Amino acid sequence: MYYDRNLTYIGIFVSLEFILAGVLVGFCVGITGVGGGSLMTPILISLFRIEPHIAIGTDLLYAAISKFCGSLVHAKKMNIVWPIVLWLAVGSIPASFATHWVLENYLSQSSSYKAVLTMVLGFMLTLTGISIVFRGHIERFFNKIRKDVPTDMTQDLEKVNLQAKDKRAYIIIMGIVLGVFVTLSSVGAGAFGIMALLLMFPQLPMIRIIGSDVVHAVLLTLVAGLGHMSSGNVDLHLLGWLLVGSIPAIVVGTLISSRLPEKIIRKILGITLFALGMNFMLNPVKAKPVEKPATAQVISIEKSAQV
Repeated sequence: MYYDRNLTYIGIFVSLEFILAGVLVGFCVGITGVGGGSLMTPILISLFRIEPHIAIGTDLLYAAISKFCGSLVHAKKMNIVWPIVLWLAVGSIPASFATHWVLENYLSQSSSYKAVLTMVLGFMLTLTGISIVFRGHIERFFNKIRKDVPTDMTQDLEKVNLQAKDKRAYIIIMGIVLGVFVTLSSVGAGAFGIMALLLMFPQLPMIRIIGSDVVHAVLLTLVAGLGHMSSGNVDLHLLGWLLVGSIPAIVVGTLISSRLPEKIIRKILGITLFALGMNFMLNPVKAKPVEKPATAQVISIEKSAQV
């Protein structure tokens, strides 16, 4: 059996690059809490030149797995408002299925397929960058509204559940929007879900908003990721190497986050995501031109010679 040592070295080097990318993203997630999807997808496309649909599909499953551990912690601490998660899922899951169906049956056959995906990704990254930079101002604004709200909300869970039931139409609509854009770009399940819930439930403690959003994000990214995987848009080897690097890095980043200038790092990340988003919108990835078969080129040369 022939054994090529050079190919083995190349494979190890490439795997190490993906592990380091996972470490970088996991470390940032642990320090700032910024979702891995908004960081991982542009890295895969810009640095590793991975096709947009493969990067998006792989990142969706990466986000579902990495967020799952966080959702267990929130569930244990009872930080989840389940009616909110339910109504968000009622809108987002069917919307994700419908978006994937359109992608698979119509858009994937179009020459503008990659351009559409990267432009939507750019739009979501731009808005995510803005929300990250101004997150402190947004939270301070809503904290003023929460001044008269008791810190222990366990006694008011019935009231919150009733509010969720009264606003279920708005929650479902928000779920539909998230389902479409997250399936197209892998970005937005965290940042936009939180912003939307803040607007609809300004008196709900931030920890409950985050907990509810994380659980819904796990459901949405899992469904969207499995849809992409059914179309062959997920690289399982790449997914494995990214998780190997990111999961330990998330733990380390969380443990040392109190010792680092989190606000400065968050602003740098926000500005970086904004710049990447603008670049993707202005310079979307386009499909490579289809090369003529060799026989067609020979025929065209012969015709030109005869003329």
